[in-house]
Amino acid sequence: MKYILIYTLLSLFVASNCSAQRKKTAEQLGNMQSEVDRMPTGTNTASSLHGPNSIVRTIKQDRKGNIWMASWEGVFRYDGKSFTNMTNTVSSARYFSVLEDKKGNFWFTSIGSGVYYYDGKSFRNFTSKEGLSSDRVTTIYEDRSGHIWFGSDNGVSRYDGKSFQNFKMNKATVPVTADSVHISVYQEQFPENHPMHNDVNATVEDNTGKLWFGTRGYACIYDGKTFKVVTHKDGKPFANVRSIIKDRKGNIWLGGYDGLWRYDGSTFTNFTRNFVGYIYEDKEGNILTSSESADKKSWVLSRYAEKSLSNGYPTVTEIANKPMIFGILEDDKRNIWFGSPDGVSAYNGKTITDFKGK
Repeated sequence: MKYILIYTLLSLFVASNCSAQRKKTAEQLGNMQSEVDRMPTGTNTASSLHGPNSIVRTIKQDRKGNIWMASWEGVFRYDGKSFTNMTNTVSSARYFSVLEDKKGNFWFTSIGSGVYYYDGKSFRNFTSKEGLSSDRVTTIYEDRSGHIWFGSDNGVSRYDGKSFQNFKMNKATVPVTADSVHISVYQEQFPENHPMHNDVNATVEDNTGKLWFGTRGYACIYDGKTFKVVTHKDGKPFANVRSIIKDRKGNIWLGGYDGLWRYDGSTFTNFTRNFVGYIYEDKEGNILTSSESADKKSWVLSRYAEKSLSNGYPTVTEIANKPMIFGILEDDKRNIWFGSPDGVSAYNGKTITDFKGK
């Protein structure tokens, strides 16, 4: 069965939700935006009132409450008052993911420059010379044992604190010209030995200790010995899975070309067939997604109400509609942050504030 999927990493992820009783927070965000509006153009300081002006792919909050965002002009940290480009003197690479590990150290992935490790004082760069499977790394995940997994266009690398061990879903060789931001045309189902099966988008560990990998080819499960392709109940593989999460109940959620799916340990349930770029569970157990609109002209940030997820008729609320929306985060004040092609925004339940420069 043939199908066509044209996408680029420039067409992903979406934005957010929040409760409606934050008048104080709304005023704070509004005041911050007013200050951003007054910033002179061309301001070039390490810390400023505005965030990145380029693609923001991943947003995370650390244990101290700081918000980190990986963008194509650096990794920014927001302390509640100002933004600091943490990597502007380190590398001009395009950054894709951020992780704070269990020890409080940070990891940043990049396209072309491998991985950067930051202990709060200094940086250390890991590339294919140190054992990474590729220098084009897009995802990071820490498993229950404390191993760090890096997803690249050439499989995954597991770091145990001393060395890297590399894994591939098949023996295919990555194309020399691959950049993990190239446009790909899916004209038919890929053969088993296609290199796209090694191009990893997402990683998560389930309650049994198995690792799930979303790739540009097919999603698969790794049991510690072998990789097994994940299939629908009709036997069809999940193609181009962009995001995988495990919710508080242990369910696995997959989002990609085939839409939004939930696996409860025995059964797959579909919630939409629209292309889903990013999945996030908020503090109330609601599922937030970024997905392609029905007319395929924009991307929508949607909230699936937790209380309605089990009855087969989920209550879905559209929160934002933009040309493109990337990673999602709910901060400790219940504001929803999301990335876009030109920066980062926050939604407080009533209004959306953009933190891009002018």
